[in-house]
Amino acid sequence: MQRVLQCLVIGLFAVGAAHAELRIDGVPDEPEWAGAQHITDFKIVQPLTRAVSRQATEAWILATPKGLAVAFRSTMSADVARSRQRSERDQFATVDRVNFVIDYDGDGGTGYNFTLTLGNGVLDAVVVNENVFRQDWDGDWQHAIAEQADGWTVEMLIPWHIAPMKPGKAGKRVVGVYFDRVIASTGERVAWPAVSYFEPRYLSELAKIEIPAYSQSLLAVTPYAVSNADLVQGGTSTDVGADVFWKPSGRFQLTATINPDFGQIESDELVVNFDAIETFFCDKRPFFTENQGLFDVPFGYGTSNLIYTRRVGGAADDGSGPADVLAALKLNGNLGHVDYGLLASSERGAAGRDFLAFRATQDFGSQDMGVLATQVRSDYLDRAATVVGLDHHWKPNQRWNVVTQLVGSSVNQRGATERDAGMQIRINNELSTRWRQSLYLLHLGDGLQLNDFGYLDRNNFNYLRYEMRRRVTDFASKSWYRSQDWGYVASTRRNEHGDTIFTALQVNRTSETKGGGNEFFALTQLTSVNDDLISRGNGKVRLPDRLNLEFNRNWPRRNHWSFNASLNAGQTGLEGLSSTAFNAFVQPTYHVSDALRFNLGLRLLVQPDWLLWRAGTLLGTFRSRQIGINAGAQWSVGTRHELRVKLESIALDATAKQAWRIQPGGSLAASNDPLDDFSLRRLGFQMRYRYELRPLSYLYVVYSRGGADFATNSDESLGNLISSAFSLRDSEQFLVKFNYRFQR
Repeated sequence: MQRVLQCLVIGLFAVGAAHAELRIDGVPDEPEWAGAQHITDFKIVQPLTRAVSRQATEAWILATPKGLAVAFRSTMSADVARSRQRSERDQFATVDRVNFVIDYDGDGGTGYNFTLTLGNGVLDAVVVNENVFRQDWDGDWQHAIAEQADGWTVEMLIPWHIAPMKPGKAGKRVVGVYFDRVIASTGERVAWPAVSYFEPRYLSELAKIEIPAYSQSLLAVTPYAVSNADLVQGGTSTDVGADVFWKPSGRFQLTATINPDFGQIESDELVVNFDAIETFFCDKRPFFTENQGLFDVPFGYGTSNLIYTRRVGGAADDGSGPADVLAALKLNGNLGHVDYGLLASSERGAAGRDFLAFRATQDFGSQDMGVLATQVRSDYLDRAATVVGLDHHWKPNQRWNVVTQLVGSSVNQRGATERDAGMQIRINNELSTRWRQSLYLLHLGDGLQLNDFGYLDRNNFNYLRYEMRRRVTDFASKSWYRSQDWGYVASTRRNEHGDTIFTALQVNRTSETKGGGNEFFALTQLTSVNDDLISRGNGKVRLPDRLNLEFNRNWPRRNHWSFNASLNAGQTGLEGLSSTAFNAFVQPTYHVSDALRFNLGLRLLVQPDWLLWRAGTLLGTFRSRQIGINAGAQWSVGTRHELRVKLESIALDATAKQAWRIQPGGSLAASNDPLDDFSLRRLGFQMRYRYELRPLSYLYVVYSRGGADFATNSDESLGNLISSAFSLRDSEQFLVKFNYRFQR
C-alpha cells in the first residue's frame, strides 16, 4: 500500500505564480501554496503501528526558483500539552517539532534533515548510511513558525545551493522526501511516507517525487576576527582568517578555509580515561562539518570511521601541543552518475602534516559502490600513511540491506613499509512487521593502521555478531508503555593470535512511554575475558566472567521539570560479584520559562576492584570513587541573543589494594611491587554569549577557565577534592570572535 501511495504522488509540481515570492512568516496562506503538492496521509511511526493519529497533520511542498518550499500544519486538541522549550541550534530536546528530510538525488545515498520546533529552535543534519544522522552540519535556510489556538504552522524555504546534487533530466529531478511531526507530551511521531528512521532501509524508502530541476549559484565569504586574552600567562593575541564557499552550479561546490580559527567557541566534555583506547570527540568546526556527508564512511566497531577530522589540527608530531592549520580545501561534485569529493589540509611548521582524501561513489539502482583514498604525510616523522577503502551497498528489495567494505593500509616510515587489510559485512533483514535480524562480521588485520586520518579503536580484531529484534506495539490501554523493541544478541570477539577475547549474550529493550518518555535496558553476560589491550602490548590478561546491567530513563518536561537518569552496574576487577562497580547519574532540569532553564547533573562512580595498568607487566587493583558535576544554564533572549553557562567538574580518589604481575598464559600473580594511591581533579567552565547578526554570522563573547590536577598519596577526602577543583586555574581566557557571511 505504501508503494502505491508513493506512486500516486509522482508527478510534476505546479510552480505557482512564477513571478511572485513566498513570504516565509510561518503561515502558508500565500496564493502560491495553492499549486503545491498537498500531503495528508500521515501515519503513526513512533510507535511503528502505521495507524491514523487523532492529531491531524498536513504538509505542502513546492519547487520554486528561489528554493524548495515546505509547509506544515499541526493540529493539537485542547487536552494535549504543548512544549515550546527554546533550544540552541542542533540541541536535541523533547519538544514539539516537525522534520523534513530530502534526498536530492533520490538514490538513498545522502539525505538532509531540516527540523523546526514549536519554540523556534533549529536543527539540521546530514543523513548517511541509510539512518545515521550527523548534526554537525549547519545549513543556511529560511524558516518561521506561527501558533494558533488549534495548533501551529511552519514554513521553510531551502535554497538549491544548500547541497550538491546531480543534474536533472529534461528539466526534471527525482528526489526522495519525508515529512514527520512529533508531539512531545505523548511521544507520538506521525510521518509520510510511513517509515521509521530506526529501520535499516530508511533513506531508500523515502517517497520519490518529480520536481523541476532548478539550480542556484552561490559565492559566500565569511571572514572572521578573534581576540584572545590569556588571564593566566598574560598577553593578548589577535587572529584573522576566512572561509569561502563557492557553488557555481548544482554539480560542483568548493569550500576553503584560510588560517581557520579553531578556538574555544565550543568546549569538549571532560572525561577520565585510563584505558588503552583513545576518547572519540565530535568535530564542531564549521569547515569540517559543512557538506561532509560524502566523506563520512564508518568502518569498524562503534564510532570508528575512515576519516576523523579531529586529526587535522590535533596534537602535533613533535609533542608541542595542537598543530596550527594553515589552510584547508574541500570540493564536491558529480560527473554523470559519479559523485566525487576532495578534501585537503595543511598544517604549519616543521612538525606539520599534510592531509589528503578522495572519495567517489556511483549508484546502480539496487546497488551502489564507492571508493575512498586518504594519505597523510609527516616530514617530521618521515612517515607517509595511505589508506584505500572500497564499499558496496546492495538493496535487492525492501527486506534486505547488505553493506560490504574492504580496507587496506600502507604505512612507510623511515624506509620501512607495513601493509595490512580489513573487511566488514553488515546484513539487515526485515522478516515481518514485528521481527527483523542482522548479522555483522568484522576483520581487522594486526598491522592495519587507520589512525593517521581515521579513527579505529583497535586493530588485531575479529568480531561476529548476530541480533534478532522484536517490535511490540499492542499494549493495553492502561499500560505504561506505548511501544517496546526487544533485542537478543550473541557475539564473539577474537584477536589475530587465536585468543578469544570474550563471547557475550545480551538481552536489551528500548521502550517508549505514553507520557512521552523513553527508556533503555540491557543485561549482558560475558564469558571469561582475555584482555589483550590493558597491558599496552605486554601480554594478555585473563579475567573472570562478567555480568553487566545498564538502565537509562528520560522523563520529558512536566510543568517546570524534566529528568534524565541512568544506572550501570558491572564487574570490573578480579573478585567476581564482589567487584561490581556502580555508575549512577541523575540530571534534573528546571525550566523557569520556555526561554530560560537550569540543569544540574550529578554522577557517582564506585569501583571496589578497579584494575589498572601501571607499567610493563605490572597492574594494580584500586578501590576508587568518582564524583562528577555537570551544571549549566541557557537563556534565549528573543530570537538573536543567547547566553549559555556550562560547568563540569570531576574528582576521583583511588586507594591501592594489590599489585599484580602478568604471567605466561595471561594469569595474574600477586606482587610486592609498591603501588601509590592517587587522586584526580578536573574543572571546565565556560560562559558564552552569542548574538546572531544573520544566518551563519555571529558575535561571540566567551569566558572560559579550566584545570587538571593529578596527585599521588593524597589524604584529601573526595568531598574536599570536588570542592577544591573549583580553584583550579591552569587556563583562563577571555575571547571575542566576530564572523560575518557575505554572499551573492
